[in-house]
Amino acid sequence: MPTMRVSTAEFIKGYGALADKALSEPVTITKNGRDRLVLLSAEEYARLKRRDRRVVEPGDLTDAQLEALRLAEVPAGHDHPDADLHDPAA
Repeated sequence: MPTMRVSTAEFIKGYGALADKALSEPVTITKNGRDRLVLLSAEEYARLKRRDRRVVEPGDLTDAQLEALRLAEVPAGHDHPDADLHDPAA
């Protein structure tokens, strides 16, 4: 679902309606054609904050989850950050 986009001027003029719209979907506010802010409901913000702070202790994982992690491989093209860890000159 594409996010609704409005300019800062449009946002200021239509604040009430856009604030209501943001209760059901994010509204991206642009300045000079570039994304600047995203307005979203307090409920969605709280959901994102909870997800951001989710912590899993290794002892909380099942044996199957630990085995899946052990067998996991980095997809091709995404392994370049590991090179920094193994570079003796770093």
